Amino acid sequence: MKNCNTASGGTSARRKKTRLMPGFLRGCRLMYIMTLLSAALSALAEMINPQIIRAAVDNAIGGKEASFPAPVMKLVEKAGGFEYLGEHLWIMALAVVAVALVKVAAQYGFRVCNTRASERLVKNMRDTLFERIERLPFSWHMKNRTGDIIQRCTSDIDTLKNFISEQLTNILRIVVLLVLSMVFMFGMNVPLTLVSLAPMPVIIGYSLIFHRNVGKAFEKCDENEGKLSAMAQENLTGVRVVRAFGREKYERDRFEEHNEYYTGLWVRLAKIMSRFFSVSDVLSGTQILLVVVFGAVFCINGSMEAGEYIAFISYNSLLMWPIRQLGRMLSDMSKAGVSLERIRYIMESDTEHDREGAVCPDMSGDIVFDHVSFAYEDCPEVLHDINFTMKGGTTLGILGGTGSGKSTMMLLLDRLYELSPENGRITVGGVDINDIRGEWLRKNIGIVLQEPYLFSRTIAENIGITRKGITMSEIRSAAGAACLDETVESFTNGYDTFVGERGVTLSGGQKQRAAIARMLTQNTPIMIFDDSLSAVDTETDEKIRLSLEEHFGKASIIIISHRITTLEKADKILVLDRGRIVQEGTHESLCAEEGVYRRIFDIQSGAAEKA
Repeated sequence: MKNCNTASGGTSARRKKTRLMPGFLRGCRLMYIMTLLSAALSALAEMINPQIIRAAVDNAIGGKEASFPAPVMKLVEKAGGFEYLGEHLWIMALAVVAVALVKVAAQYGFRVCNTRASERLVKNMRDTLFERIERLPFSWHMKNRTGDIIQRCTSDIDTLKNFISEQLTNILRIVVLLVLSMVFMFGMNVPLTLVSLAPMPVIIGYSLIFHRNVGKAFEKCDENEGKLSAMAQENLTGVRVVRAFGREKYERDRFEEHNEYYTGLWVRLAKIMSRFFSVSDVLSGTQILLVVVFGAVFCINGSMEAGEYIAFISYNSLLMWPIRQLGRMLSDMSKAGVSLERIRYIMESDTEHDREGAVCPDMSGDIVFDHVSFAYEDCPEVLHDINFTMKGGTTLGILGGTGSGKSTMMLLLDRLYELSPENGRITVGGVDINDIRGEWLRKNIGIVLQEPYLFSRTIAENIGITRKGITMSEIRSAAGAACLDETVESFTNGYDTFVGERGVTLSGGQKQRAAIARMLTQNTPIMIFDDSLSAVDTETDEKIRLSLEEHFGKASIIIISHRITTLEKADKILVLDRGRIVQEGTHESLCAEEGVYRRIFDIQSGAAEKA
């Protein structure tokens, strides 16, 4: 027995609130830092040009005494002084162009770095979410709709990425613009600066109220988008069932009804946002109007120079840009907050994890169900005190009506659902399956589910998906054992035949045999056939069973079926009724006693004779 203790998932049950963004930002932090620095440099360049224009108007042309910082004055003196610059205005024009080129270069760097960082962020988020979803328990997937999960992994990621790349990366630029604009404006004219700032508290307060109201609206829209995605996914996947029952109109009406409701949510949200942006534009326009009017008055009465007035209006425009963007930023922040919480739901769901000291035992030993009872969440008990032993290397048959718990037993054996200690225990070779490493357990249990699932790939890829480096001869050998090889060879493209989504291009029997072949490539010591021969004819059924005996005689084989002929060669047969074992024995012993098995045998034998 190997010790396979692993740290993977060991602390998931004890995990506190996950800090998502640091993990998502791995590999792109440097790019985002360069993005922020480029944004700051671009903002700084925007701040310089109005000062150059002010100096040209007031000092170089108007002859007013300059009051710039010492480093700036030294630079002007080296250029020949303001009098010389007034006679050679092309020098100041050249300075404006140089600063503009710096701004263009900074904006180019911002776009390139921001795009690279954002795409890396999206890749990290998708990879992390996909890896997380793969490790979430089977029960979690049963409770969450596929369409909603897909929407969280696509639309919500894009929303978060857009907020970070379009809004968050501009934070430093906004700070630089606000701080420097305020410094320059106060330096030029304090009264006019106070006039400029007067409407700001109203704009900011109104924006915060909007942010509080719009968050819930965005959350409702996002949730209903997930429902709409789930509805579309279910209908596309089950399109054959919909058409077979002529339910196209019903499903279309149902989709359109929900789509109408979803559209209405966005229309109502758009009205809220329209009101906000309209009021915000009025307030912003009023602020600009006040600056223009009062600035003109100050110029007329001589308390402000023309160059200062021109520069002040430029800085006021730069100041208003982040204020006007505040609504957009808060709107995107609301959306991003909702999306982050939806992503957090996935990241903070408990993943499957092994017990400390999990082992990798020999899986060819006896399989024991020791007084096992089980109920799905919020449902009545499905299994009641299941107690039996299956010798290693033998074949076990299980017969039972629909809902008797046959498939549930196999899901528990494969640990797709956790069995708590108070509900009994399942052992393989004397080791509790809860003490076996999950990866090792499933690697050594081959299972063909009641509803076989095939991927949108070729037949060869579907059969050989269980392990890397599988050869074509191994694929054909498994297909031969599943009585599929001849059928595949009759196809035009043979094993390169492309299988549609969920195997829609194959018949039910072909899908089952492809799934059996896929499982056989694992060559596991335990094999489970969960009613996986129901869609094949009796002759093919017998061929597959004989092939299994010939090639996999040493494996422990569990066959679940409603067909007595499929089970009659089993070393032991269990008969389940409403979650309890009501009969147990060989085919001969069960036929010799009154009970469910004999009644079914008589019915099926009579039907076969009549046929």
